[in-house]
Amino acid sequence: MKSFTIRIFLGFLFLARFPSTQAQQAHVNLDWNPHKNTQNLNPFGANVISPEVSDDHKVTFRLKAPRAQEVLLTGGPMLLALKATKPIPFRKDNDTLWTLTVGPVKPDIYVYKFIIDGVTVVDPNNTLTGFSDQPGYSQLVVHGDGPAYYDARQVPHGTVSRHTYHSAVLNGERELYVYTPPGYNPKKKYPVLYLLGGSGELASTWSLDGRANFIADNLIAEGKAVPMIIAMPNNQVIHRNDPRHTELTFKLFEEELRKQIIPYVDKNYRTQTTPKGRALAGLSMGGRHTQLVGFNCLDLFSSFGCLSSGDLNTEQASAPFLNDPEINKKVDYLLVGQGTGEVATIGLRAVALHEALQKHKVKHDYYVGGDGAHDWATWRHLLYYRLLPNLFQKK
Repeated sequence: MKSFTIRIFLGFLFLARFPSTQAQQAHVNLDWNPHKNTQNLNPFGANVISPEVSDDHKVTFRLKAPRAQEVLLTGGPMLLALKATKPIPFRKDNDTLWTLTVGPVKPDIYVYKFIIDGVTVVDPNNTLTGFSDQPGYSQLVVHGDGPAYYDARQVPHGTVSRHTYHSAVLNGERELYVYTPPGYNPKKKYPVLYLLGGSGELASTWSLDGRANFIADNLIAEGKAVPMIIAMPNNQVIHRNDPRHTELTFKLFEEELRKQIIPYVDKNYRTQTTPKGRALAGLSMGGRHTQLVGFNCLDLFSSFGCLSSGDLNTEQASAPFLNDPEINKKVDYLLVGQGTGEVATIGLRAVALHEALQKHKVKHDYYVGGDGAHDWATWRHLLYYRLLPNLFQKK
């Protein structure tokens, strides 16, 4: 068993093609503020500038592909921001260069891909890419007039530690990322949020794409959140495409939580070890784990966050929880949240959970907000504006 501490450094630096008029994205440092590229330099290892973000928040994508017959822009978050219902075609400017200018788009971080002659690929000239237990994707950062709530600001910063542990439950080595707040004191006991990913996510994704550490830093500095430990395990215990995934995953993950993850965190950190000192939350599949595992573990947790998740048959799936006459005494905080762009589709699951909780008079916070759908724009938003500020607060 081994662990080592790392600082998560995500760099988002905008350079500009012309002084005071253009801002070009580059993966260099943590500074939100655009640096001007007066020399018109390509990103390292690239043959064109792509994406290029102007000061008016318009974005230009470029691709050198002389033999391509068709190039399209795709990616749910990007198309949603552009209010597009289908991939957007590029224009071929000469024998080699394809270009597309879109927007303006609101400041945020967006996921996108290209479709080249029917094949979906990342932008080969963008040095800022994402990865998880699924095909890679490109990321576009559009800055506003100052640091966003998910940016690294000039405040005290916590630490993200990466741990590798052996799981006797899953018979293999597992990853666990743990955020400790600024000024973490080993002599003091902290509450712990166990924060779960969605289908295909890795243990690192909440800190990389979700910016959970910077969001927590900013909230703590603003006096809006209690200093807490955030444990981010890999809750993918069964291959997502396994035909028995639903049948097997919940029992396995509960066992992993009880026998491996929580004992490991309690052993290696100064934690509050009662249900009042623990919360369980997750996005999408992680929210399903929160409901279908966490709701049955009131001996472990007293606060919950179901982000972009729920069960259409909550009345049956969570019957013991809903019908517990003492439930409002056992639960300190329960969030059911989703993005504005998903309510009428996959978000119907969250609506069903919300309505079942309402029917049984279970106190909860139902929230729909942000500009995203089933994507990180929504989950970052929910973390900052709803979940973290409401956890472990004294009543």
